[in-house]
Amino acid sequence: MLDTDLSHSKRLRNTFGEFVTGVCVVTLLDNDGSPTGVTVNSFSSLSLDPPLCVFSLGNSQASLSLLAEQKEFVVNVLSASQEEIAWQFAKPSRNKFANVKSRPSVVVWPPSIDGSLAHFECVVSQVLDGGDHKLIVGAVRHFWQGAGDPLIFHRGKMSGLCG
Repeated sequence: MLDTDLSHSKRLRNTFGEFVTGVCVVTLLDNDGSPTGVTVNSFSSLSLDPPLCVFSLGNSQASLSLLAEQKEFVVNVLSASQEEIAWQFAKPSRNKFANVKSRPSVVVWPPSIDGSLAHFECVVSQVLDGGDHKLIVGAVRHFWQGAGDPLIFHRGKMSGLCG
């Protein structure tokens, strides 16, 4: 039986917000070949063999068409000190990389963000329908792991593990 409260999207969103997630920036290239990106909190591992990861983007996100064309992206798992970067990539902007230190990736064109806890360099494997979102499945081609505490998202706010 379907709960009638499901039609109340704000309440549903707030209820989903009880689940603590990590915060990532997916970097990619725009149509001019310049780096851009988008903040996501829907990232997850999907498979170790073959190595796959997944994240979702709203159907109206401009990044969806870029991913369809470019086919390459980097998932940057943000550290607790990178909240400003997370908000910067969450908002529309012509230069999302303004004042953001980055470095060339190893096997894909989009850059990686310096100071992140991990990077996953990927190519688009599948794009699946997920209601008002699309699920982007990435085949991991290279990865890197650093050290530190993650940036987390809970109840609409970002913080470190200890708040």
